[in-house]
Amino acid sequence: MRKYLATCLLAVMGLFASALAMAAGSEVRLDTMKPDLRDQPSLQRGMQLYTNYCLGCHSLQYQRYSRAAEDLGMPEDLVEKFLIFSPELKINDTMRIGMSAEDATDWFGAPPPDLSLEARLRGTDWIYTYLRSFYRDESRPWGVNNSVFPQVGMPHVLEPLQGVQEKVCTQSDIALQGAELDLETGRYQSCEVLEITQSGSMTTQEFDQAMWDLTNFLSYVGEPSRLKAENMAPKVLIFILIFTLLAYLLKKEYWRDIH
Repeated sequence: MRKYLATCLLAVMGLFASALAMAAGSEVRLDTMKPDLRDQPSLQRGMQLYTNYCLGCHSLQYQRYSRAAEDLGMPEDLVEKFLIFSPELKINDTMRIGMSAEDATDWFGAPPPDLSLEARLRGTDWIYTYLRSFYRDESRPWGVNNSVFPQVGMPHVLEPLQGVQEKVCTQSDIALQGAELDLETGRYQSCEVLEITQSGSMTTQEFDQAMWDLTNFLSYVGEPSRLKAENMAPKVLIFILIFTLLAYLLKKEYWRDIH
């Protein structure tokens, strides 16, 4: 028993230390994104964005098209027609990609990760901020970098929607976080501000909403049964209350003659 308790304690301490390390290592302020799994139009738009811009490289190997169609209120025939692009895949298949691991390694250096559990691993705040934090960086192989995930190893596939975003340097007399002293001017220079320098097909507000929808969809994928569980919870609580009342009345009946 003591060994078991010691093992559990060490595991908890390890998780706590990991969480502290991740928090300490994150220097970028994350924007808040609270998912709404009851917003079906948002989830439908998020799935459309994912299949059009992300599914070419990032699979969702634990998510079936048919399950998504049922949960998101979409007819299966429309899903097959507009959201399944590979002729080899059918409505009951999982959302996998056609790219082999060998080709992915040759093109990107490593196979792109499956994103089925990304929202549960990193959190929706991280994903929402990450999707909006790509910027031009000619020193990188794909010509872009990311403020949330420095040295990112993927292209900015959403750039046609967002437009070209670049870091803009500003100067101040105050030593802000991340700012460096410019010896020529004697002022502190910060290059952390991101600014759209070439417009895309969406406005900033439209792109932010699109990324909210995409993050909302990834939150659903991370736990597809959550919505059904939330809908079932009130019924379970009502059943427990009724059962408790009946058990109490039965107990009173059994013990009435004894007392």
